[in-house]
Amino acid sequence: MKRKGLAALVGAAALSLVASLVTTTSASAAVNCDPYTGYAKMKGKTVTIFTSILEPELTTLNTAMSDFQACTGIKIKIEGSNQFEALLPVRVKGGNAPDLAWIPQPGLLAKMVETGKVVPAPKAVVANVDKYWSKSWKAYGTVKGKFYAAPFGSNMKSLVWYSPKQFKAAGYSVPTTFAQMTALADKMAADGKTAFCGGLGSGGATGWPATDWVEQIVLRDHGSAVYNGWVNHTIKFSDPRIVASMEKVASWMQNPKWVGNVKGIATTSFQDAGRGIPDGKCMMLQQASFYGNIIAESGATISPTGDAFAFYLPATNSKVTVPVVGGGEFTAAFAKRAEVVAVQAYLSSATFATSRVQLDNWISANSGVPLAAYKNPVDKLSATYLSNPKSTFGFDASDLMPAAVGAGSMWREFTAWFGEGKSIADVVKAIDASWPKS
Repeated sequence: MKRKGLAALVGAAALSLVASLVTTTSASAAVNCDPYTGYAKMKGKTVTIFTSILEPELTTLNTAMSDFQACTGIKIKIEGSNQFEALLPVRVKGGNAPDLAWIPQPGLLAKMVETGKVVPAPKAVVANVDKYWSKSWKAYGTVKGKFYAAPFGSNMKSLVWYSPKQFKAAGYSVPTTFAQMTALADKMAADGKTAFCGGLGSGGATGWPATDWVEQIVLRDHGSAVYNGWVNHTIKFSDPRIVASMEKVASWMQNPKWVGNVKGIATTSFQDAGRGIPDGKCMMLQQASFYGNIIAESGATISPTGDAFAFYLPATNSKVTVPVVGGGEFTAAFAKRAEVVAVQAYLSSATFATSRVQLDNWISANSGVPLAAYKNPVDKLSATYLSNPKSTFGFDASDLMPAAVGAGSMWREFTAWFGEGKSIADVVKAIDASWPKS
């Protein structure tokens, strides 16, 4: 889930300092240790992990790692805090760094590498990442040409939510190309239906869904090089390529024939935007994989034949293979003891990822995880694209940009673009002007 969207959901509760510590000891029950024969026995050794992940996910992660701990003797202590981004640099600078950290932003990883305290990934981790992840994913764990951190969990943003029941009743088919999707939207409009719904409202984070829509099209139109150049501002918002992608978004999500009241999108909350999907009040919504949880709050069934499900947002350029926008964490090490290397290698393995996805509600871009291991159909759908070795993966762009832009001017200007009809030329000019000078 996009970090801004998550903050909006948890609201004020996220403002308080929340920290939790979970320790799992060796299990006494019978355990199949065959998958762990490559790891040395290290009874009595402990490895610490610091993360922004909180309960109940911490307990689930420890359950997934329990067999490894039982078979190797290594005790893993995970500490979670929603002040992670602020506390990690302080701890590293103060000489109190954890052994490992699950870092949710490549930009923060780069800052930690600058301290000289992050250990380059060991050979076993490099081998796992080269085997199981696409080059796009590996690039986000790489700083100045050196690989440091393997991908951990993943999330999927390149989905379109719809109602299988409503599609079946109307005789619609799920589109597999962008042209098919726009033709379907025309058909829906001719049938008197609202083809696409959208909402930018998110309290202090209002506007972030529009950043996702633009990110989707920039990556699909132009690929990783342009996308990443846009992220670091070597390619400006006013660049003709970015402007062209924004024009494509406008022809899609600002098309009154498809969306109805365009200005109303700016004042509709992102949570409410797709609530009409199960009953056909809205036919399609571009949103991330987490959105099924919101639709399900009304009692709707989320399945390929149910009240709501999702399909992959099609590509726009055949030269950009399997474009996927998403996010995730990366496992960085601040120590190189043998037990730390062992845990680091294990966390980058298909063995760990498979054990975790089998416990539900988690996605990995690790291609070594059998799709059959996923219990949640939306997670399985997401993994199909995230773990594709040919995927062109783009980490959420606004999350990577300086906060003054990605969590500031971009939100404000995109909201004005929808809600006030502000021109693309004026929007991109304002965002470019807001980019920090240093």
